[in-house]
Amino acid sequence: MGRMGAQSMDQHFIVMMIPHHDGAIAMADLALSRATRPEIKELARSIKNSQTSENAQMRAWYRQWFGQPVPNWNQGTGLGRTGGAGGGMGMGQMGGGTDLTALSTAPDIDRAFIEQMIPHHQMGVRMATMAQANSQHQELRLLQQAMVKAQSQEIEQMRQWYRSWYGSP
Repeated sequence: MGRMGAQSMDQHFIVMMIPHHDGAIAMADLALSRATRPEIKELARSIKNSQTSENAQMRAWYRQWFGQPVPNWNQGTGLGRTGGAGGGMGMGQMGGGTDLTALSTAPDIDRAFIEQMIPHHQMGVRMATMAQANSQHQELRLLQQAMVKAQSQEIEQMRQWYRSWYGSP
């Protein structure tokens, strides 16, 4: 099969989505420690729990399907960045503009969290939507569909909060 055949698409998706989730988890951790609105803390807790669980599931599938642990997304994929910090830090290109430093020092963490998490989730929705058409494994397609649904709902909730709390974006 070619580089981007069905099996490679599943590998590629997992290698890219895990660090994307890691970025959202890092943002959620900041919100859990600094947010003032209980709605933001609850959303952050939900994102952290669901995406930590999804990462564990994708790591298990990767080992089962491809016989090895998930490589770092910038190693051996021919994609992504080179060097830099790993583990979801520096997620600029993939993260929809995620900037953990700016988030950690934002005067209004609740507002900054929404402003960063909406585009971060939009990128995740795009990634999962594009991958679904070519995923070989039904269980991964179902997870991708669940990601799209959950993150789309969270985007809409954050947009409603933003309008209610801060006016039009």
